[in-house]
Amino acid sequence: MKADETILRKCLFFTANRLANVLRRIVNEVYATTGIAAPYVYVLIVVNQYPGITISELSEKLDIAPSTCTRFVNALVGQGILQKEREWKTVHVSLTELGKEKTEGIDESLHQLRDRAVAAIGEAEYRQLSAAMSQAADKLDHA
Repeated sequence: MKADETILRKCLFFTANRLANVLRRIVNEVYATTGIAAPYVYVLIVVNQYPGITISELSEKLDIAPSTCTRFVNALVGQGILQKEREWKTVHVSLTELGKEKTEGIDESLHQLRDRAVAAIGEAEYRQLSAAMSQAADKLDHA
């Protein structure tokens, strides 16, 4: 294999991970004001939109393993941000009052995150990149 760094820039896996690492640093800065770690923010966004959602539905919407989703939910339950209600074998998740308070700051953080990205790459490229990544993920997931 020839020694050429452009090979890395042409590799979808490498560039996707590089972008994820850059975004993770920005996300951690932006979400620091919420007092909630980034992965948990997305759990709260979905639970806020779908009160009473099941763990199975939540893990599907977040595209994460049910065991990971359960771990995230349990951590947020432990912080008093989420509550679980058992209906026979099914567990439903919803926000507590503290959770509702925490989600109020999330919208502003989402806007800040988007604004930083748009400022760096432009509105059109932001939309194109987001759409292309989503489409690629769907296609590769079903390949």
